[in-house]
Amino acid sequence: MIRLCGFPASNYYNKIKLALIEKGLDFQEEIVYPSQEEAMLAESPMGKVPFLRLGEGALAESQAIAEYLEDVHPQPPLYPRDAFQRAKVRELIEVMELHLELPARRLYGEAFFGGKASDEAKREVERLLAKGMRALGRIARFGPYIAGPEYTHADCAAIVHLPTVVGVTKTIYGTDPLATLVPAAPAYLKAMFARPASKTMNEARKAGLETFLALRKGAAPR
Repeated sequence: MIRLCGFPASNYYNKIKLALIEKGLDFQEEIVYPSQEEAMLAESPMGKVPFLRLGEGALAESQAIAEYLEDVHPQPPLYPRDAFQRAKVRELIEVMELHLELPARRLYGEAFFGGKASDEAKREVERLLAKGMRALGRIARFGPYIAGPEYTHADCAAIVHLPTVVGVTKTIYGTDPLATLVPAAPAYLKAMFARPASKTMNEARKAGLETFLALRKGAAPR
């Protein structure tokens, strides 16, 4: 049995959860929060989530997990068979995670958790996000999926990362540059969230976010 460890407010946890659901795999969810405790580091060397508990041991880092799932459970495929198109899917994931989600994360504290970011950080993130969105607009195909005619791991990433990035830009800057720089993105996301797997993930995400926020505030989660 695959055990998915993490918490449902995490983008990267939900990226893997979507892949598991879309592949029709049996798995159990175990709530685990990031930690630098030795027990956690023994399974996730950076103390991050998600990670899998498997018969062979633990496996961390979301993209390594996605690749493992594809190797062990190739049907239904979440990568194209063609090597170049598989690489293009990975390219999309890299752009979304390194050039959109990662810069946006610098503003999560203010956007979602009541913190405060410096004006300098906001200016820098705004510049980086615009650059990343323009790059995404150049390579995303939306035909109807983000990499083309097939649902792939890039869709699993897009569904969890892009709305979060939009949430940051709307809260911090009062704008949605994704809709301007990648005009097909809003309709694409609406269609993707209509999928049963996305609905299941999103309902759990909302409940998990409430619990996570309560824990951050030191309150007992409901």
